[in-house]
Amino acid sequence: MQVSPADRFAQTVEAAVRAEQLGFDAVSVGERHAGRFLSSSPTVVLGAIAARTSRVRLNSGVTVLSVLDPVRVAEDYATIDQLSRGRVELTIGKGNEVAQFPLFGLEIDDQWELLAEKYELLRALWRTEELDWSGGEFTRPLRATTTLPRPFAGPPRVWHGSATTLFSAALAARHGDPLFSANAIQPLQNYGVLVDHYRDEYARHGHDPRTAYVGAGAGALFLADTSQEAVEQYGPVYEAIVAATNVPGNNTPFRDMQHAVAEGPALVGTAQQVIDKIATFHGRLGHDLQSISLPTTVPFAQQLEILERFATEVIPVLRRELPTTLWTDADPAGLRPDIPASPPAGTEGAVGRAPTLAGAAS
Repeated sequence: MQVSPADRFAQTVEAAVRAEQLGFDAVSVGERHAGRFLSSSPTVVLGAIAARTSRVRLNSGVTVLSVLDPVRVAEDYATIDQLSRGRVELTIGKGNEVAQFPLFGLEIDDQWELLAEKYELLRALWRTEELDWSGGEFTRPLRATTTLPRPFAGPPRVWHGSATTLFSAALAARHGDPLFSANAIQPLQNYGVLVDHYRDEYARHGHDPRTAYVGAGAGALFLADTSQEAVEQYGPVYEAIVAATNVPGNNTPFRDMQHAVAEGPALVGTAQQVIDKIATFHGRLGHDLQSISLPTTVPFAQQLEILERFATEVIPVLRRELPTTLWTDADPAGLRPDIPASPPAGTEGAVGRAPTLAGAAS
């Protein structure tokens, strides 16, 4: 269903507010600069969400750092971090759309080098005041530079989004950062290879393996009372999603909707079927954070109903059966000021597997 840009942005904020009320641990807003998407300014949307929420973490999914100015990124996300009193966590990546690089005057052949060099600068900007930066192939020299505002309570945690190559997994491991596997288009085993490489490199660089946190994405979420009902209702949703995302670098490998549900990452079916599929993901990836994406082509009221069913029928089981130390006292970087360490009253269990709502405005 087509809605106006103003309505879509309003829905994104309202879904995030509802996610906080339902006990989700984080909400995420994506960034895209090509194709039929609206989320070209995730910092603006996250700022609006920050003003309407008080507990839920605010994530980007992803910040396309390869095409951005690290100084601007440091300033923008530190501003949101101050507004939210320390609730920001970034997920960075080079993006998966080849058409975005010409928009910024960049060459796609440089995408990985752009990401690595710009991340080094972003890290330095958040960790050092009066920074002297010698510059590089893709960044200019800086002298005695202090970006303002500073983050609320030290540098926000940065996740590294990884979809198709080992590069981002290795970059995350080198710095001791967590990895976010897209788990969205390729077969599960392909993402398993990325996660295995990440954990091997994480240990090789001398980091504590217990803090090698992994997040995993998924295809669109669609819950119904029966599997047949879910598949029948999801058909038009799937076709709309494929039509909207079928751009270079983001093509689906699945033959049709049945193939995507049976062998892909789409979370479609009853609550128990979704639980079982996430458990299958976990059996291969061992992940600590599960991301979901609402089917934005269905009426908004139905999206919120699916969100609530996931919160009440799926999350309690995941937290009980697949526990994690992410965002607990055992997580060295997980507890920042003003963020409770457990779900609000009315949700079950301690912070365990922590589903995050992917609230990109598409």
